[in-house]
Amino acid sequence: MAEILDIVDENGEPTGETVDRETAHLKGVRHRTAHVWIFRKRAGKVQVLLQKRAEHKSSYPGCYDISSAGHIPAGVDYIPSALRELQEELGVTASSDELHFCGIRHIAHDDVFFGKEFHDRQVSKVYALWKDQDEADFTLQTEEVDSVLWMDFAECVERVQKNSFKHCIVIEELMILKRYLDKYEVL
Repeated sequence: MAEILDIVDENGEPTGETVDRETAHLKGVRHRTAHVWIFRKRAGKVQVLLQKRAEHKSSYPGCYDISSAGHIPAGVDYIPSALRELQEELGVTASSDELHFCGIRHIAHDDVFFGKEFHDRQVSKVYALWKDQDEADFTLQTEEVDSVLWMDFAECVERVQKNSFKHCIVIEELMILKRYLDKYEVL
């Protein structure tokens, strides 16, 4: 069954029209996603949880990525979708007041996956969630997630900048998170 998404304007507001996910990525139709980065503090350092995408994913297989992210179905808002994705992908139950809004990221990315054009146009709301939980205590959705890894946030920024590990994380989004962490003086 096709996943139906709201077509949105540049501010992420639904236009009243919808599109299926495959067509959105084929034609570059703007839609919404929610990104949740899970943080904890250990030994005086902020750590971020990275998910390793399943090897059979059509885009970025086996790459380290955002803790939890997903497309927002038509008629659903950002936060309920973010909470659903956390539960599905990682087995994390959270409430809306635990999500800290960090910023909005506009994504315009063109690529080819398995010989098929991929034109991604997203308006993503980026959230932080504080959850001190061991890697083994997450319940992973194996169709989506291979494993999870805690990494010191500063190390993650450095490694993304140097492209020193297999990932699909963009520095722009890490800088949104850094501004949030700096604002609350947790770094």
